[in-house]
Amino acid sequence: MGESLYETDFYGWTRQQAELLRAGKLVQSDVGNIAEEIEDMGKNLRRELESRLKILFIHLLKWQYQPGYRGNSWRYGIEEQRAELTDHIDDNPSLKARLPQAMQRGYKYAVNGAAKETGLSKTTFPATCPWSFEQAMDNEFFPE
Repeated sequence: MGESLYETDFYGWTRQQAELLRAGKLVQSDVGNIAEEIEDMGKNLRRELESRLKILFIHLLKWQYQPGYRGNSWRYGIEEQRAELTDHIDDNPSLKARLPQAMQRGYKYAVNGAAKETGLSKTTFPATCPWSFEQAMDNEFFPE
């Protein structure tokens, strides 16, 4: 049996499947791959949450541990991540239940990123995230 459209032209496959579903032709649709793609979409949304938290935490760590380098670009970077996180969670409210795990994973990777960007040892930074989600997202909060 030859390769399926799913394997050879993903974009074409998505268009075809959307058309079949809209026409109510569930039997002819590729239900197994559709379900897999929907699950993957959810995983990607969770990963985006973790990635945005990681970037925010890197910025906050740099702000706290390199006060001599603080400037508007760092401030704007923090504000931008907060805004994008707010939008992402507003668009996907069920991700709120994943915040504790996402913060833990995001912070773990942030320590590596902050060490790389600052040249400081990873042991310089707290082993666990020192901020609550609410604190990290507060536009008035910049750690000292």
